Amino acid sequence: METKNKTNNWVQTRNNLYKTLQMGMNENAWSWFYDILSVVTLVVNIVISFMYTFRDLRAEHFRVFIVIEWITVLFFALDYVLRIMAAPSAHPSRSAVWCRRRYIISLTGIIDLLSFLPYFLPVVFPAGAVLFRLLRVVRIFRLFRINAYYDSFQAIGEVFRSKKQQLVSSFFILGIVMLAASLCMYGLEHEAQPDVFTNAFSGIWWAVSALLTVGYGDIYPITVAGQIAGIVIAFVGVMMVAIPTGIISAGFVEQYTKLKKMGDYAIEEDVHFIKIRMEKGDGWNDRMIKDLGLPSGIIIAALQRGQETLIPRGDVVVRAGDTLIIAAESLKNDRQTVNMKEVLLKRDHPWNGVAIRDLDISRQTFIVMVKRNDNMVIPKGDMVLIEGDTIILYTKGKAKQPDEPAVY
Repeated sequence: METKNKTNNWVQTRNNLYKTLQMGMNENAWSWFYDILSVVTLVVNIVISFMYTFRDLRAEHFRVFIVIEWITVLFFALDYVLRIMAAPSAHPSRSAVWCRRRYIISLTGIIDLLSFLPYFLPVVFPAGAVLFRLLRVVRIFRLFRINAYYDSFQAIGEVFRSKKQQLVSSFFILGIVMLAASLCMYGLEHEAQPDVFTNAFSGIWWAVSALLTVGYGDIYPITVAGQIAGIVIAFVGVMMVAIPTGIISAGFVEQYTKLKKMGDYAIEEDVHFIKIRMEKGDGWNDRMIKDLGLPSGIIIAALQRGQETLIPRGDVVVRAGDTLIIAAESLKNDRQTVNMKEVLLKRDHPWNGVAIRDLDISRQTFIVMVKRNDNMVIPKGDMVLIEGDTIILYTKGKAKQPDEPAVY
């Protein structure tokens, strides 16, 4: 029994750590403070790196720059270790080893690793100091974590994911045209400029500057045939560059049109819930939600504990002092106690046939329950939504004054 309690305490501690580390999950003061600290530390590190490149500033404040840089790097290293420890909380149904390995090899994990590792590698491998210094630039990409606060950043990522095949095809075609232009210009200009167009690959720089309309002018054709070919290739370059630009632009239009029409494809109405505060001696105290024996059709949609609002899973233990948000049916009253909505999927709704983990929704919004064929189903990441499903959405918000509708 004692071992089980220790395990449960560790899992709870790990879950709290995970919430604290995740950007945008500001359910308590510690999480909010850590988000601010992470951003400030990264910005300070980047600013110091820029100031270090100025000779006068470096000579005058060298020691200060070094101390601040090492403090921020040690913070990045500690953050990386803590994220490895908390990784299993992101996928509770998976093993801890699988979750940690998944984070380490993910793009986010690699960026986190390279944000501090290049500072220590020159100690072991002095010969690679220049390369390691270049790898430090990767830490700037940690700023993308701020997209947890802005859904527009998520829309950008969704555009690139949805159009990745078209973009890859357009870049592949552009590469072929670039090689063809290089070979063409080599054949026309090699005899006239043997020192400039020495081989087929020497025309790559000219092809890039011509096709991408950079036009540095350090390499250019001098023969009539070469100049005519250069004009044609320049026109082709303008058209080729326009292809990926058009794909990305069309993707943005589609993405925002889809978000705008989402309300037209669904019937939304406010869901009104009741809240119950658990007192000492109540029968539900110290019991898991899955063991409460709730009647069919009644759900616990949210659990408020202190400053935290939890999305209750089956293994969450109810404690004295918790506030439970309970719902049975959709009610139509004038006062709303919880910021929740019901969404009924129609035939043309963009969520039809999409797994929950792949939905394009805000990180501040959660699917707490799915009603299918009069049955209430606990949502999982691999659950595919279908026409006729009624989805209960919960959006995190701040508490309002007593004379206003409360949002939990």
